[in-house]
Amino acid sequence: MAKCCICGKGVVFGQNVSHSHRKTNRTWKPNIRKVKLEGSKAINVCSRCLRTMKKA
Repeated sequence: MAKCCICGKGVVFGQNVSHSHRKTNRTWKPNIRKVKLEGSKAINVCSRCLRTMKKA
């Protein structure tokens, strides 16, 4: 669900690494916004694509 319709950016998985070097799983989630474009349904767009669309 948390995926950009334009660039396809989605959730990324990795690990937290503590000072003692113990590792636990974590995720990085993209900054997704629901945006209505002219005459179309609302789509999920990441903030980076939204910024680029405003420039154009």
